[in-house]
Amino acid sequence: MSEPAVETPVLDRYECRACGYVYEPEKGDDKYDIPSGTLFAELPIHWRCPVCAAKKTAFANIGPAGTASGFKENLGYGFGVNNLTPTQKNILIFGALALGFLFFISLYGLQ
Repeated sequence: MSEPAVETPVLDRYECRACGYVYEPEKGDDKYDIPSGTLFAELPIHWRCPVCAAKKTAFANIGPAGTASGFKENLGYGFGVNNLTPTQKNILIFGALALGFLFFISLYGLQ
């Protein structure tokens, strides 16, 4: 018999609306000695943003890492690029720019 699968909780990231710092539970916070794996809700009440010292109320949930960016209502529109993660979008954009540059440079090979 196989062992039952252990579900890992989804670790939502929180972004400081004042300075843009992102608290990632996988990393924790070295400045305040918060160990990795500590959920945002489990942070002490006195915890502050390590960059700008904003309170916990200044943070907004931006979801887990690797999720599609944007409003959930808009993810179904377009040619499917709305479902891509920010990293995948960057690869698509800069890859297309690099390919276009290579095509442009290849025109010099024509006689």
